[in-house]
Amino acid sequence: MRLSSAVRTAAWGAVAVGVAVPLMRRRAHIPPPVVTAAAAAVPLALGIVLPRSRKRDVLLCAMQMYAYTVTYQMPNDDPDALARRVRVDYPARIDRILGLGTIPNLRLQGWFAKPGRIRKRDQVLVWSHWLWFLFPHGTVAYVLARHPERFPRTAVLTYAVFDLGLVGYWAVPTAPPWYASLHGRLGETGEVAVRRMMVEHGEAFWKDGWEPLYSVLGGNPLAAMPSLHFATSLMAAHLLAEAGPAEGAIGWTYALTLGFALVYLGEHYLVDLLAGAALTEGVRAAAPHVAPAVGTVGRTLQALERRARA
Repeated sequence: MRLSSAVRTAAWGAVAVGVAVPLMRRRAHIPPPVVTAAAAAVPLALGIVLPRSRKRDVLLCAMQMYAYTVTYQMPNDDPDALARRVRVDYPARIDRILGLGTIPNLRLQGWFAKPGRIRKRDQVLVWSHWLWFLFPHGTVAYVLARHPERFPRTAVLTYAVFDLGLVGYWAVPTAPPWYASLHGRLGETGEVAVRRMMVEHGEAFWKDGWEPLYSVLGGNPLAAMPSLHFATSLMAAHLLAEAGPAEGAIGWTYALTLGFALVYLGEHYLVDLLAGAALTEGVRAAAPHVAPAVGTVGRTLQALERRARA
């Protein structure tokens, strides 16, 4: 077999294994590190066997998020084991300090929410939360379409934030405020202290479709530290600002609106957002220092790509 054929065969084999292993993980009891490694190999392998094009770039980003999603969800494959490991109290203690005695979730809901109701303003904030599923990836797609010379850096920084956030989710699974309140850990005296307003509106808006929709998008309810909602939106704001002032205005408006919404709606503590911001700024600060290593990986993949197509 020619070397080029062997490279293509190995790469396509890695794609097949990387797609199949996550789907089989529960039934076959495959260890999580093996699942993540197999899924993470897919975009690398596709980069070797597919010719360079915008369609390939989109596919590589999609498969990168496939690996992320699988790794994000795996701690919740055994919900009981995850519940035994979850940390519930420490973010609330920090937030009481940040909120001068009262956690910011309670302050904001006390100031702006109407008990038992979801008002128009609340709905706007809920939708800003739901739009997060599009915003970071939409930023990458926009840069690919309008500023392709910026695409490699935009994609690497965006997905580095996603991937590094997973370390916290696995190492220190942390409960969001709505979960702590549901389990009576915020000093409740009979009633839930922090409402989960997204679910209240979701059930009213989507009706019978809410449960299946949430089961797909929820994935892991005990992955709050750091807030990747805020971290990735903050990175998107930085990257859009680099693309132009109008884009930057949109990016920062969205990121700040989402940050307020995450705390107000009971989805995250303020400290979760601060940790997410630290993650984003850390990635941006480290980027120049790790660029040579990333470049080496890129050149290696390009060499394999040339070999596969020889």
